[in-house]
Amino acid sequence: MTSFMQKKETVDRKWYVIDAKDQPLGKVAVKAAHMLRGKHKPTYTPNVDCGDYIIIINAKDVKLTGNKLDQKMYYNHSMYPGGLRERTARTMKEKYPVEMMERAVKGMLPHNRLGRQMYKKLFVYEGETHNNQAQKPEVIEL
Repeated sequence: MTSFMQKKETVDRKWYVIDAKDQPLGKVAVKAAHMLRGKHKPTYTPNVDCGDYIIIINAKDVKLTGNKLDQKMYYNHSMYPGGLRERTARTMKEKYPVEMMERAVKGMLPHNRLGRQMYKKLFVYEGETHNNQAQKPEVIEL
């Protein structure tokens, strides 16, 4: 018996919506990364981008458990001396909720060309509405 190997030309992609309202950040990110990779499909092939498109709504209403709001730090560096910028999770949630969600999901994808290709299929929105109604996305319950 031979193994089935998916080809990029034969991938069937669907659109899904994940509502992050009152859900833990990690739980939403894990589900999104899992579906972006295509691991929920029986035709999953590790070296092919066989995942689906994911839309995450209500990114501003995501939950962080424990003391993460004040203790978790996000770092950026401009590559200039003294160019380190650090922000707490509370600041990120209030001012940049989309970036916080994107960083969580991106960190769970492969760190190579294939991961960058998968990341392009992620769409995060701060509120309830999104611009992808024409694709008729299915709602996923967590």
